[in-house]
Amino acid sequence: MAILNADLHCHSVVSDGTLTPEALAARAAANGVELWALTDHDEIGGQHRAAAAAREHGMKYLTGTEISVTFAGETVHIVGLGFDPDDPQMREGLLATRGGRGARAHEMAAQLAQVGIQGAYEGALRYVGNPELISRTHFARFLVEAGFCKDTSEVFRKYLTEGKPGYVPHRWASLRDAVQWITRSGGMAVVAHPARYRFTPNEEYALFSEFKAHGGQAVEVVTGSHTAAEYVRYAATAKEFGLAASRGSDFHSPDESHTDLGRLPYLPGELTPVWELLADRLR
Repeated sequence: MAILNADLHCHSVVSDGTLTPEALAARAAANGVELWALTDHDEIGGQHRAAAAAREHGMKYLTGTEISVTFAGETVHIVGLGFDPDDPQMREGLLATRGGRGARAHEMAAQLAQVGIQGAYEGALRYVGNPELISRTHFARFLVEAGFCKDTSEVFRKYLTEGKPGYVPHRWASLRDAVQWITRSGGMAVVAHPARYRFTPNEEYALFSEFKAHGGQAVEVVTGSHTAAEYVRYAATAKEFGLAASRGSDFHSPDESHTDLGRLPYLPGELTPVWELLADRLR
């Protein structure tokens, strides 16, 4: 079961990707993906389109989203897989989570204006498919287009991160709320790309302990931002906490993403894949 080309983490224009759900499905299928999920940030508006496109290309599909939560002062992402996309509690929770992005975006633009970068809000909007989900990624694309940075990697070294112009923290959902929205709508909660968080060992242990206590069941072991050593590290974490393992590229754009859809190593064979536990939720 581990030897399956599953890509269960990517983003479309519905959040901060650059391709439509249909174009992502075509790209995934062309790259040999057998099981796919679209996981837009705090949004499930593209789910029915993605499921239909997956069927057209002969891929199995799991519903997906990536929910932003605040834990120990850090933004953590929880992927939900296999839930009912029409569940009202899930929809209401995600709408509330999206609600703070507009005010935050205006504050980010004001900070950038103070260092001589004018029109950042309007510039970022040109890249937004869904205005409710304006994000740092959209500002980064504007800063590249306007010539302030050569690529988005340079943007995040100079702007939009803690201590740099344009950084505005946001209070997201709680870990408990995110996990329960997912599980109560029939899905499975997954800690996304855990190596990206700046936690001490004690804080990371607390994250996984609390996540599991709230009903979380899996961790993303193989993902686009993890190194080979981190695959091993989080395989051990999965076993320590009795969690299933997920695999996903976190693909956003052909021009920006380091890892393409379906181009990841397979999961380590000693782990339980999430799709084994979600077999009855495959579409």
